[in-house]
Amino acid sequence: MKRELFEYGGYYHVYNRGNNGENLFLEERNYLYFLNLMKKYLHPIAEIYAYCLMKNHFHIVLKIKEQEELKNVSEERLHLPFSNFFNSYAKAINKAYGRTGSLFQEHLKRNRINSNETLVQAVAFVHLNPEFHKVCSDFASYNHSSYKAYLCLQPTMLTRQYIIALFGGIDHFKHEHDLKKINFELLKDILFLEQ
Repeated sequence: MKRELFEYGGYYHVYNRGNNGENLFLEERNYLYFLNLMKKYLHPIAEIYAYCLMKNHFHIVLKIKEQEELKNVSEERLHLPFSNFFNSYAKAINKAYGRTGSLFQEHLKRNRINSNETLVQAVAFVHLNPEFHKVCSDFASYNHSSYKAYLCLQPTMLTRQYIIALFGGIDHFKHEHDLKKINFELLKDILFLEQ
């Protein structure tokens, strides 16, 4: 089955998991390395809105930049930075831990986001993931998601202001996350059925 191409200006929820349920992140430094590679490979072609790195899977919400911003990248080649990113990470993990074979379960999964409402839901879904999977009792305390980056003033690779504006300000951003926590299963169904 042919995978849908990334498109200029397209909004996406991208995700994948470890092969056979294996962990993608074996120790703390792996999370930072993954984020550094994300900045290196994806930031030049995309605005990154949210991420969450779980032990055996990850989620990223992003927008591919417009064609005018990517003059040297044809639409047919927009997948290459993703491929380079995940291949680099897999090779580094294989080398560091003496493993062989595929690190990721399969090709990168992506859901096209077609409305601002769905974009808001996708950001909340990604941030709520650790609590849903019972990794922590409060998603806001999880260290490997972008949620905390929205609450601080430090520079980040995220395009925060656009998302904060969509939520209606930082107070609404926090409040909406708390509300969506109650209906996480419904939120999950909406996001994955809307493909």
